Amino acid sequence: MVFKVSNEYPRYALFPHTKLAPGWVIDVASCFEKHRSQIDTRTAPHKTSDEVLEILRPELEQIGFKVEAGKRQSEKLHRPVLFGESGVPRVKYEIDAYQNSNGVVLEVEAGRSIMGNAIFRDIIQMSLMVDATNAVIAMPQVYRYMSSGKSMTNHAYDDGLGILDAIWSSRRLQLPFEGLLLIGY
Repeated sequence: MVFKVSNEYPRYALFPHTKLAPGWVIDVASCFEKHRSQIDTRTAPHKTSDEVLEILRPELEQIGFKVEAGKRQSEKLHRPVLFGESGVPRVKYEIDAYQNSNGVVLEVEAGRSIMGNAIFRDIIQMSLMVDATNAVIAMPQVYRYMSSGKSMTNHAYDDGLGILDAIWSSRRLQLPFEGLLLIGY
């Protein structure tokens, strides 16, 4: 079977593939689409994940996400994993954004999404977060970089799609999400 790659922007896939995309998926994809000219990794200059998140912030907040405000400890967004004495979170992980109404945790990755294995860290950490019933991992469709003076290209979204297809198809690793959305920006 031959699959045709979509020219739509952003590219996205919801796992499991047996579910119709709920409204929150379309809302999140629309946030990326609105800023295509600034963040489309096929045509726009590469940005860090923090820069992409800052560009998306107003739309994400408009659809109910709380978004990390910066790199200072007071600006970071944490989700609890384990609670200790007196109900105080004992273990918690940083997350880029969280939407309480749908239990959506969101991570925006850039160049190291595949090559630095950030996708695996994101999957594990998101899986352990309290009240994380849905997840979003956003990664570049194209990442260009230099290696030993040679121009290289990584297709992070396509690689991420293969990883998530393998996880969902094998059923050996059961993820606790109702839906996991992979976005290629």
